[in-house]
Amino acid sequence: MKNPCIYFLTNKNNTVIYIGVTSNLIKRIYEHKTDKHKGFTYKYNCNKLVYYEAFTSITDAITREKKLKSGNRKKKENLINKENSDWLDLSKDWLFNF
Repeated sequence: MKNPCIYFLTNKNNTVIYIGVTSNLIKRIYEHKTDKHKGFTYKYNCNKLVYYEAFTSITDAITREKKLKSGNRKKKENLINKENSDWLDLSKDWLFNF
């Protein structure tokens, strides 16, 4: 089942914000946490999910991702702080433990 989402990952010190898009958030977060791909999030140790939004279509999710990526860090921080002011890992109680 496809569930398009955008998501923000950060590292343990909250110094880097990565924005991604996916059609399967749980699977994608698992891939980040297990370092399946050796890209940006691996290099900067971004595996803490601090924000996400769900969409009805992948096109809408991609449009939102592009808009968020073009914004400044303060706008991204404001989104996170509004929903998750302690910057907790929102995936910590999902089906897997890390």
